[in-house]
Amino acid sequence: MRRPTLLAAVLFIVGAVLPASAQYIDTQAEYAVIMDYETGDILYSKRGSEPMIPASMTKIMTAHVIYDAIESGEISLDDEMVVSERAWREGGWATGGSTMGLKIGETPTVEQLLRGVVVLSGNDACIVLAEGLSGSEDAFADRMTDLAHELGLESANFKNASGLPAEGHVISAIDLAKLAAAEIRNYPQYYKYYSELEMTWNGITQGNRNPLLYTMEGADGLKTGHLQASGYGLTASAERDGQRMIMVLNGLPSSQARAEESERLMRIAFTAFDSRTISPGAEPLAQLPVWNGESRTVGVQLASDVRVAGHKQSFDEAKSEIVYNGPIAAPIKAGDEIATLVITMDGKDVPVTAPLVATESVGALGFVGRAIEGLSLKMGGGTAE
Repeated sequence: MRRPTLLAAVLFIVGAVLPASAQYIDTQAEYAVIMDYETGDILYSKRGSEPMIPASMTKIMTAHVIYDAIESGEISLDDEMVVSERAWREGGWATGGSTMGLKIGETPTVEQLLRGVVVLSGNDACIVLAEGLSGSEDAFADRMTDLAHELGLESANFKNASGLPAEGHVISAIDLAKLAAAEIRNYPQYYKYYSELEMTWNGITQGNRNPLLYTMEGADGLKTGHLQASGYGLTASAERDGQRMIMVLNGLPSSQARAEESERLMRIAFTAFDSRTISPGAEPLAQLPVWNGESRTVGVQLASDVRVAGHKQSFDEAKSEIVYNGPIAAPIKAGDEIATLVITMDGKDVPVTAPLVATESVGALGFVGRAIEGLSLKMGGGTAE
């Protein structure tokens, strides 16, 4: 007799169900993420995993590629690069976009160009660095994407170094937050550029566009972004009392809204969120049904500690589910991963998941036992295929 037809996945509710309308914080931004730098916990997410148009927040990746090339010895901060006609034409003053104000034929150093990218958001500086390192901006964009994927930023797909409009040029807010964390962690010697308030080139002084640098103590990076298609965005980081937070916003209607919303949410980040650790207990978390086993059920427990982070008020009303393909076929060994715990919390559109393992072994029934099991299913109204 073959196994009876069953649902492919069974949900076992082990927690209270939240009303879908419950919201502890909200934002007018179309995309938003708050991340704890030290733990990597995503504390808040609004469409955080969806690919979006990053505009000039792209330049965090541009800088990251250059830092990587410097550390590998491919280039140095003192190397000079020539400003091409294309860099001037597509990234200079005449475009009306953000620019370092480079002139054709100038030979700024890599460090000067990096500051032009990070402090001034210069599109021309991006193109010069791209051409100087990879020969063309297209080749450099491919290198950006490849490095992003090496860092685990699977949503990233870059078409240029500046973030100017290009079809398919996207990255998610969560991946931007992870990129910012990688930049802070891997390249602290260069991260200092992000906190510079101004830069002068060719006699013209321009200010850093990051609004938090002027209004919030502890803010020290990273990049703004704006295109008509994307709205106003900001990837920012701030540190307070030894704790660092990273925030990504995008899709705001104005620079004023960006300034106000970024400060509001960053302040909330330091006061309204918490993280807790759930450890395996002495007793099984649940008993799950077993098919063709010497026991009809098997206990499950967390394989290891799991960290859950979110708004402080959301913990008491979280929804938890155990997801498994069942009944679970014997034989089962203690420690086998047989189910998944899924925890959803208000304000987080990406659930926390953790593997669940069997707390004991369950042997398989012999021939006679399987026959009796099949007979009991028939007598109980089960159907066999």
